[in-house]
Amino acid sequence: MSDIEEARKAMIAKRFGGNTKGASTGGSGTVRRKNKGSIKAGADDKKLSGVLKKMALTDIKGVEEVNIFKNDGTVIHITGPKIQASIPSNTYVVSGSTENRRIEELIPGILSQLGPESMDYLRSYADMMKAATGGAGAMDSVEEGEEEDDEVPDLVENFEEAAAK
Repeated sequence: MSDIEEARKAMIAKRFGGNTKGASTGGSGTVRRKNKGSIKAGADDKKLSGVLKKMALTDIKGVEEVNIFKNDGTVIHITGPKIQASIPSNTYVVSGSTENRRIEELIPGILSQLGPESMDYLRSYADMMKAATGGAGAMDSVEEGEEEDDEVPDLVENFEEAAAK
């Protein structure tokens, strides 16, 4: 058996250059490895811009701000957006710097943009604020004053006679 083991060691030495640790990787005489390309973060942006170019998007100018309303009462607010559209494919691209804000922060300027869901949210928010401040009594007194102004006065004289004069 020792003859077989010696023959085996001689064959390994012949095949692998006498290295008793096994096949050598690297070192002198091996092919130089090319550098691995680093993964670029902008690769996704390049792919996206390539796809958008194929869709033949057209720029829409004159838009000052974009508001995207969410169900939880927050708004994605984009000022100075770049808007591109492809009407045949029903695709719109809105890009720019974004801010997440509450609906209450943007209230005076966005009332015309609100849908029924947002109006319901605002009503519940107003009720919550009224309950928190205890302003129910103050609102009642204002409503009473408005009711007095809304009443139509009784007719005292005949307007037809006044018009005939």
